Amino acid sequence: MASEPVTPMTAPAPAGSDGVSWDELARGDSRPVPEFLKGHVQRDLGSAPIEASRYTDPEFFRAECEKMWPNVWQFAARQEEMPEPGDHVLYENAGRSYLVTRQPDGSVRAFHNVCLHRGRKLRTASGWAKDFQCPYHGFTWNTDGTLKHIPCRWDFPQIEDEAMALPQAQVGQWGGYIFIKEAEGGQSLEDYLAPLPTHFERWQHEEAYTTAWVAKVIPANWKACAEAFMEADHVSTTHPQIMGFTGDVNSKYSLYGDHVNLTITPFGVLSPTLGVSENEQQIIDNFVKYNGRVVLPGTTINVPEGRSARATMGDFNRHRFGELFGRDLDHATDAEVQDAFTYNVFPNFSPWGGFQPTVVYRWRPWHDVRHTLMEVRLLGRLKPGETAPMPAMTMLAPDESFADHLGQLGAVLEQDMANLPHVQTGMEASKTGQLQLARYQESRIRHFHKTLDDYLAR
Repeated sequence: MASEPVTPMTAPAPAGSDGVSWDELARGDSRPVPEFLKGHVQRDLGSAPIEASRYTDPEFFRAECEKMWPNVWQFAARQEEMPEPGDHVLYENAGRSYLVTRQPDGSVRAFHNVCLHRGRKLRTASGWAKDFQCPYHGFTWNTDGTLKHIPCRWDFPQIEDEAMALPQAQVGQWGGYIFIKEAEGGQSLEDYLAPLPTHFERWQHEEAYTTAWVAKVIPANWKACAEAFMEADHVSTTHPQIMGFTGDVNSKYSLYGDHVNLTITPFGVLSPTLGVSENEQQIIDNFVKYNGRVVLPGTTINVPEGRSARATMGDFNRHRFGELFGRDLDHATDAEVQDAFTYNVFPNFSPWGGFQPTVVYRWRPWHDVRHTLMEVRLLGRLKPGETAPMPAMTMLAPDESFADHLGQLGAVLEQDMANLPHVQTGMEASKTGQLQLARYQESRIRHFHKTLDDYLAR
């Protein structure tokens, strides 16, 4: 897929602020900020409205399932979910079902999870198996997808064993993540993800493992759910409690190629919409109170005279995360141990960068146009010599809260979840049928839809 020429676009100074951008904050960092994080990578995608029917129309949803999903790389599993031969992860999305399976030589294959006899799914859950036997009539396949056994073999003279191998999807691996793509050909995983693998060489997600994994079905279109995490300009209304330590309007947005974009939202500073504050202790007190992802409950941090909350938080987190991960993080910048580096890989995978407990989002359309399975993972880092435990996803009931499992992060997520059902029903009831996007702060959403249109036009 050819990329449009990149048009330089300067981030506007936040309205009502002192004009401090993330790059200006980075220039004041106590360590040199990596070059790849500096500057803006933007393109001018115009300012036309987005049609609400993209989120509400079953025919548009069907087109996504037929033309887009088979042709994109999808994050299907983490390596720690399937450490041993025979381990398999059931990955289902957009009408397809796959068994992502560890082979005896350590490689991974992905098979369509459908019996070639009468069409029953071979497996309905992840796990381990010495082979894949259909529970209906007993047709059996080896874990490498080759046919093993047909009951009453004499009664199937038309079948050749080689033709009965389970169909496979493409498999790619990067950073401990396992991806699949149904359609043959197309970009390699490395080209598809670029420049994300280059950026993450510094943060080494291949040394990460899943420490928590929580999912919930949200009554809203999958794109609406994903887009709630592509911009920070909703913070002042949806998450007002974090404005005391979050530079929401200071966020920087970068668009890379067709498939990858990034928001960097600074922490340890006051939201520009609140004006200017010289009370650095109050900023860090708010940080500690409302950001349980990076600090333990009851923690107190004192800002030394002449130091900023941001620099003080950097010192604290370098020490804490270094001990937690068993690594020397003296080289890590203040930004990398506290800011939100929220990458998005088209269409539905969002890993955070930085040297801190990592957040990973994944969104899957859940059977129809107006429901989504939203998954939230937290990744830690293995200390030298440690082995990752095998994780399991916790599926929440409709009346359960992310906050019950993810603390302060979960409480923030629930504020987003409170919006999304009404976003969906609002778009369905819209008189104009159009959505207006901010030109810069919501540029990632427009970038997302441009790439989606490219796939649908094939």
